[in-house]
Amino acid sequence: MEQLLDGNSLTYRDVRHVIASGMITSDVGIVEVPHLTAPAGLEEIASATKEILLSDVCPVPIHFIPGIKNADGNVSFDDYESMDIMRGEEVESLAIIHKCHEGHPMLLILPGSHNKFVSVDKDGRITGCLTSISGELLASVTNDTIIAKSVGRSYVKSGDYDRDWLLLGYDNAKRVGLGRACFSGRILSLFRERTPSKIANYILGAVLQGDITAITNSQALSLPADTHVIISGKAPMNLALRDILRAENLFEHVTIFEPDRGFSASALGAYLVAEKMQLL
Repeated sequence: MEQLLDGNSLTYRDVRHVIASGMITSDVGIVEVPHLTAPAGLEEIASATKEILLSDVCPVPIHFIPGIKNADGNVSFDDYESMDIMRGEEVESLAIIHKCHEGHPMLLILPGSHNKFVSVDKDGRITGCLTSISGELLASVTNDTIIAKSVGRSYVKSGDYDRDWLLLGYDNAKRVGLGRACFSGRILSLFRERTPSKIANYILGAVLQGDITAITNSQALSLPADTHVIISGKAPMNLALRDILRAENLFEHVTIFEPDRGFSASALGAYLVAEKMQLL
């Protein structure tokens, strides 16, 4: 924080408020702020934001934005699969809701090392989320398995995106499961196609197949028939998710959120919270 101030010729006297979100509010962060229970929208999130002075961190109070959990109470073997949590994605979601919500239920897809799927009701409130580790699985398959040579230890680059090879991997994983589908990528590289980028597209499709099964069958999300899907993130991941969802014909409306250059969903979401709290 001091480096940021020094780099902009500022001091703490120039700072009106400090706003924080994400894992900084978790049990492994600076201050643990309890999750809100869904459904929760901008108003609920703003009301639950905690102002705390940590003099050993900075002389300005910090406003900690809480994360959101799907349900309250104890988790049992009967309902654990419907439980999920987020910290940080709630402000990203608020920004996309602000930009894209038109009165329809929404499914926001936020790709990353943990792909996050966030359901939103017609009133713009977050009703739940679902998390997968498909990004980490892709990293492991790409770098730490026998498949690494076949893909050249590289992910799909935007210029190498291939819808046909992506869907080939997706369809095979749907039939035979992730483990077999991934090994079949090695078979393809030995006997059919030696271009690493083609096999990387195939593996990407195979890994993402589990996410589609999850959003189709999980109890963690509420997805009415008229749900509009908004996919955030960068190419080629956003293209892959769009093309898979369109191929499956699960939703009538599937679009990619393409913000202006320099747009930060986290920054806008935090700004909206601060605005609702009348800090600005």
